[in-house]
Amino acid sequence: MVLAGCGSSKPRDAAMVFVSSRDGDYALFGVDAGDKHEWRLTKEKGDPSTPAGLFFQLQPSWSPDGRSIAFASKRDGHFHVYVMPAAGGDARRLTSGPDDDTRPSWSPDGKRIAFARRGEVYAIPAAGGKPGQITRELGGDAGDPAWSPNGKLIAYDYREPGFSSREVWVVDGDGSHPRQVTHLKHESGLPSWSPDGKRLAFQSNLRGQHFEIYTIALDGRGLRIETATSTDTIDPAWSPGGGRIAFSRDGSIQAVDRGRSSEQLTSGKNDSSPAWRP
Repeated sequence: MVLAGCGSSKPRDAAMVFVSSRDGDYALFGVDAGDKHEWRLTKEKGDPSTPAGLFFQLQPSWSPDGRSIAFASKRDGHFHVYVMPAAGGDARRLTSGPDDDTRPSWSPDGKRIAFARRGEVYAIPAAGGKPGQITRELGGDAGDPAWSPNGKLIAYDYREPGFSSREVWVVDGDGSHPRQVTHLKHESGLPSWSPDGKRLAFQSNLRGQHFEIYTIALDGRGLRIETATSTDTIDPAWSPGGGRIAFSRDGSIQAVDRGRSSEQLTSGKNDSSPAWRP
């Protein structure tokens, strides 16, 4: 794998992957924890003049062993879930059919990948196979699944039939006992678990027209705003150590610590969807 802009053929270990359109198509890039060098994970590219080529790699999710990355791609005309080696290389497609499959999330045991399809949450064996339906929302719109660190729960966002707002919910891994976490009556979603599984980070436009990052306990208590700006702050991703939450703002990936001090992590070339390496 050739690392863009560094003149070396030795692959680096990415501390984080993210999505960027700096090459024209939306693709996965890595950034290391040291000098914050950034590089594209694959030499393969999409044609940005077509929808299939433009949305080439989106919404990354690491395998728990850090060796593989699941992502969504529209390269065959519909969004489907693919898996590729973390160091780059050929991707294999996991899902197929006429439906859009988005927002993959790897289970902590590495055996299944959850994703959104037709307003429901599904899961498919990571080795390949038939997907099974997790949620059964009967006319609502569920999406953006995220496995809990212990693998027992899946968080997701959900819009009830007849409502314009979205809320954060959790459900048991077998699809039983769905319960609502937020009751904010705004657009709240994209949940990300704290490493101890006690809280969820999410984005919401609770304070006005723009989004900020919030955290909340699973019982719906302890709502806390983590960012406070005048521009959209989205795509929360809790760090493995629990001390920081990454997010996308103003076209770059940034992170905020528990004291609300922030740091820019990428150079800012239309970057989004951060995912920390396990």
